[in-house]
Amino acid sequence: MKRSLVVAPLVLGWVALPASAAVGPGLAHDLTVGAMFQQADWVVKTVMGVLVLASIATLSIWIFKTWEIVSYRRGIGQALKSLAGDGELASFTQLPDPAAAAMIQAAISELQRYPVGRRYGFAEGIKERTAARIQRVEAGQQRRLSRGASVLGSIGAAAPFIGLFGTVWGIMNSFIGIAHSQTTNLAVVAPGIAEALLATAFGLVAAIPAVLVYNAVTRAIAGYRVRMNDAATQVMCLLSRELDAELEVRRKAGPPHVV
Repeated sequence: MKRSLVVAPLVLGWVALPASAAVGPGLAHDLTVGAMFQQADWVVKTVMGVLVLASIATLSIWIFKTWEIVSYRRGIGQALKSLAGDGELASFTQLPDPAAAAMIQAAISELQRYPVGRRYGFAEGIKERTAARIQRVEAGQQRRLSRGASVLGSIGAAAPFIGLFGTVWGIMNSFIGIAHSQTTNLAVVAPGIAEALLATAFGLVAAIPAVLVYNAVTRAIAGYRVRMNDAATQVMCLLSRELDAELEVRRKAGPPHVV
């Protein structure tokens, strides 16, 4: 359903509306979408063109974000399964999710600042700095995933008003034409008003898919963020276990002998 809503503006120009209405002896207006677009004022044409481009942008972002989010969700799922096991941090450096792999690398980097056998004395500092670096990883990944979502939000919010502007402009021109022709015959007025209302239709067809895709993308990003938090918790648990294991080895070895 979403795909049909997004693609609709691309095929709108070839969809026929109810046929013509007579304006006078021997004259007729073609009320297909393509004909109304050709007969519209240049301002209305520009509005429709902008809305078609907005629909193409929505379709492009939807395809790209769907592929991106699906691949990241698959990767974070596999990473969580790996992190649920036991082992040293160094054994998890090849995780399929880039955010989880960066978290592991941050923990290893903080551990390597201190020589083996003396890390237990700096355990709290290591954990605090690792947690801070993991938060930066999560924020960076969220910014990366959010790219394009603001465009969808802008299209969804602005497209109806852009279409309404085209409608107002077109109806204004129709009333000017009525004044010049000095007639209120419906057959004369209807084509111009139909062309103007077409701009509103373009605006709605551009806005509705953008809003639907925006909501779907933001929900998917929120779900991925929750799983990133789970990965961060697992990394901190692995780090804590590694520090505790080193402390236990130190306790078993006993105090150093003084020569």
